Amino acid sequence: MTGRVLIIDGQASNRIVLKARLAAASYDPLPAADGETGLALARETGPDAILIDLDLPGAVSGVGLVRRMRADRRLSTVPLVALGGPQDHEGRIAALQAGADDVMTKPVNDLALLARLRNLLRRRVALEDLGGGVASVRDLGLAEAAETFERPGLVAIVTARPETALHLRRELSPLLSDRLICLSRSEALIEGAAPVPDVFVIEGQPSGDGGSLRLMSDLRSRASTRHAVFCLLRPATAEAEDAMAFDLGAHDLAKTGGDPRELALRLTGLLRRKRVSDNLRATVRDGLRLAVIDPLTGLHNRRYGLNQLAGIAEAARIEGECFAVMVVDLDRFKSVNDRWGHPAGDAVLVEVARRLAENIRTGDLLARIGGEEFLIALPGADLAEARMVAERLCQVIKESPITLTGGAALNITTSIGLAVSEGGAPLQREPVQVVIDRADRALLSSKSAGRNQVTVDRTAA
Repeated sequence: MTGRVLIIDGQASNRIVLKARLAAASYDPLPAADGETGLALARETGPDAILIDLDLPGAVSGVGLVRRMRADRRLSTVPLVALGGPQDHEGRIAALQAGADDVMTKPVNDLALLARLRNLLRRRVALEDLGGGVASVRDLGLAEAAETFERPGLVAIVTARPETALHLRRELSPLLSDRLICLSRSEALIEGAAPVPDVFVIEGQPSGDGGSLRLMSDLRSRASTRHAVFCLLRPATAEAEDAMAFDLGAHDLAKTGGDPRELALRLTGLLRRKRVSDNLRATVRDGLRLAVIDPLTGLHNRRYGLNQLAGIAEAARIEGECFAVMVVDLDRFKSVNDRWGHPAGDAVLVEVARRLAENIRTGDLLARIGGEEFLIALPGADLAEARMVAERLCQVIKESPITLTGGAALNITTSIGLAVSEGGAPLQREPVQVVIDRADRALLSSKSAGRNQVTVDRTAA
């Protein structure tokens, strides 16, 4: 993975070393010697990732620079890793509070740093794939405004010994508003457990046996926990496995026995980023659903209906079967809107859609394809069966009035045009649009003959 990485470090030797290491890994490094220069360069170039030494010279401190970058709309989502000294505990805490994605200890392990950059860049690309980033999703009108209330998250602490998990929970409880539960490794793998944790904190083993990595990989492969996030607790001596952990999908690493404030801040950041991912995923899912659903009736819309009908026709061609197409239109619907208003017309459409849906078979297609027009397809239905269904639909619409909110009862009828594509040799099959056109012609005949009836077009090709 390549990208432009901004290096902000007051020591020339550090910048030279980091630049060489990043260039060797096919990144495009941009060095800056102080905070003001780095901030200007970041705004000018739009880097893909930023490395900031917390011990910066000049008026802008490392933590202050992190805070200013996170307040800048153009830089707020750029992956940002702070580099701090091994004894600078308060600096690490302050950097995480300011919005750093991670704080790594100097001297930084080369493999771990490059793996962390790959990890953060993959995460950012994944968010962009969901919707072009948070700002773009809002610009498209697909995302609601952020709510001030955030539901508490569920954090599962998974350790080899129960007392270790209980100790961690006691340390973290005063620092988090989220719910903390303790699980054994076998309990974490139970399928169907509810509720599903948002975050798994998994303890690694001093022996470096890879047990935490295997557990994380297993949980990530399961449908119920694939969108959970993972923070691995690693012994200080396990640096060799840190790079592997990031490349296998760990969202964060923390040292066993470290400052609980740091772990709490890391978990808070993970939960915040997970909420963004979940919201984007829900937005995309809802957008896809709305793209094929008529918002008034809840039926499929014209685009989906015609696409599905083409699939029904193709399946019928392969199997040598017939299928039926109906076009259903409400009689004198304009008079309903003119006399009772459009809310009354909407209520009629919703009720008609409900009655139609309840009186066709599972597997049949029903879509709203116009203002008061519906398309129905019956796979495998011959003329006799299709006509029986059409007559039943006419009957269920007219047999009982539709009651409006104000108490008025409207008698509604429908006209239906029916066409059947007969089975036969594939080369003799008429195109699906021709079948729809025949059903449309039959609908016009129903209207001309007095409405409230079914007309069959028998002129198959």
